[in-house]
Amino acid sequence: MSFWDIIWFIVISYLFIAYLMLLFNVIRDIFRDQEMSGIAKAVWLVALLFLPLLTLLVYLIARGSGMAKRDYQARQQAQSAQDDYIKSVAGATSSPTAEIEKAKSLLDSGAISQAEFDALKQKALA
Repeated sequence: MSFWDIIWFIVISYLFIAYLMLLFNVIRDIFRDQEMSGIAKAVWLVALLFLPLLTLLVYLIARGSGMAKRDYQARQQAQSAQDDYIKSVAGATSSPTAEIEKAKSLLDSGAISQAEFDALKQKALA
């Protein structure tokens, strides 16, 4: 095996991986598009099955900008859902002051000892 055979193998491998990534992105976009009818989706998928490279090029030319917009919208939705979740979890945890006050009321009622109160206070302040 010569040096150029190795280089050729690397180039072909790169192109094949790029092709697979593009193919899966197009298939994902076909299923994500809510404006496209089921018949149109089926036609695109059958075309991808029988003429994959030509169909990929036609799809990217014809629907590439919409593909980018749908991807951007999906990312925005995921980001807002993540932000909402973080806010809800952050809001569910109480502040250190509230935890210390709760521990103080337990100490005053005799439910916990001074050592336990000190441990809870240190934990809340940490």
